[in-house]
Amino acid sequence: MPERSDAGHPAVGAWTKRCYFAGRALMDATLRPYDLGSTQWYVLWHLANFGPTVQRDLGRALELERATLSGIVTTLVRKSLVEQTSSGDDQRQRLLTLTIAGETLWRDLPDLSFIHDAAFGGIDEADLATTVRVLQLATERLQNLLRKE
Repeated sequence: MPERSDAGHPAVGAWTKRCYFAGRALMDATLRPYDLGSTQWYVLWHLANFGPTVQRDLGRALELERATLSGIVTTLVRKSLVEQTSSGDDQRQRLLTLTIAGETLWRDLPDLSFIHDAAFGGIDEADLATTVRVLQLATERLQNLLRKE
């Protein structure tokens, strides 16, 4: 089936999606020996860089649905990488913190910046800036359209 383009433009969305999936597949392959997936890595990254975080706020920061985040957190707690406790005054809120094992694993994980370098290294900075600007604008437009419905 040939690739479809809208209004005579290349299939920007299709290439964006393909690039994302290729990067994610490489990330997952790199993390597999550590028994981690890319979304689990993002949770650990956030906790390692921003410290203990209320689960609800983490879901917003990483743009994850509540059910998805809940499953990821349950897995990380089971692996003893993250501790989940009540958060202060509101006992319904869960505070997520890296455990000692989580901190140790985080230090042992490979630097994944090679994925960005492989994808974008050597590409003109002006081209990258234009790409980012176009994708940001397109994302904002789609999110605004969704909010109107």
